[in-house]
Amino acid sequence: MVFQLEESLNKLDGLEQDIRQIGIHFDIEGSKNRIEELQMKMQEAGFWDDPQNAQKISTEEKNLEHKLSEYNKLLQRIEDARVLIEITSEDESILPKDIVNEIRDIEINIEKFKTEILLCGEYDKNNAILNLHVGVGGKDAQDWTEMLLRMYTRWAEKKGYKIETLDILQADDAGIKSVTLRIIGEFAYGYLKSEKGIHRLVRISPFNANGKRQTSFTSVEVLPELTDSQNINIRPEDLKVDTYRSSGAGGQHVNKTESAVRITHIPTGIIVQCQNERSQHYNKEQALRMLKSKLVELKERAHKDKIEDLTGELKNMGWGSQIRSYVFHPYTLVKDHRTGVESGNISSVMDGDIDDFIKEYLKQQAK
Repeated sequence: MVFQLEESLNKLDGLEQDIRQIGIHFDIEGSKNRIEELQMKMQEAGFWDDPQNAQKISTEEKNLEHKLSEYNKLLQRIEDARVLIEITSEDESILPKDIVNEIRDIEINIEKFKTEILLCGEYDKNNAILNLHVGVGGKDAQDWTEMLLRMYTRWAEKKGYKIETLDILQADDAGIKSVTLRIIGEFAYGYLKSEKGIHRLVRISPFNANGKRQTSFTSVEVLPELTDSQNINIRPEDLKVDTYRSSGAGGQHVNKTESAVRITHIPTGIIVQCQNERSQHYNKEQALRMLKSKLVELKERAHKDKIEDLTGELKNMGWGSQIRSYVFHPYTLVKDHRTGVESGNISSVMDGDIDDFIKEYLKQQAK
């Protein structure tokens, strides 16, 4: 028992060093000063006269308070665990297993906190809109798009996120041509933004009678779903709204009425659509949300001051080579070409275990 207790104390020392290192990165004193500064602004007369700016300030203050609270809470749990070890050394009725479980839980929460500290962008806490589009590769690419849909669905389920399918276009023969998901949960966009880009599959094609190796591609687009305080105005004259019958399964009502909605943003040529629900009004609302998210993301990439400054020639910015390769043959390997992170357990990755790729990307972006 003595060895286990000493080992636990050493583990706690290491965890405390970890959390204090996070505190240096987070700039604890600077964050405290910033919170005081923001709270003084919130107490000024007329603070809510500009609701958009007021919401931005209050959100920043709330986020800093949350991170500071989590930091202090983790330090307190480490200290409480030390006290428990001292009690255990005097009272053998308290099993070391209880301490081991508590230390393991602290360790898990520290890793989670490390990642959250990296998620400090304006939209990182938002829900995410995930678009998958088939690329080069024929039937294999369609099948690959469906495989990625399963991978991201499994990942989101493990995170406890809610998933809504806003639009899906099934292929006639195999797989899917495109799908749009709404991932609902805190930091969904912050995590998934690392997945933007082209994903490449290499395998023996099940659709090739000669058993040849096939390379296929799918593009992944990730957008933040804007909150009410982040909402933007779009001129009605810049929109073209079309309705049509849903092409997917969904019952007689869905397929016999024009409930599906397609919106075109005329200045940029961006097109969004939604056919998930029976209600045309709901589908239009969701399509408009997607459009606003695309325009905000495009505005930031194009370094424009206003949405009105966006034009058609900018809409395809950001396309490039693949960000990650998934090799099933002649060996098994998943490699992220931006960070160098690799995994030989391709089955686990396809089951949604992609956090190692996400975390390393966030770390490199923070440097």
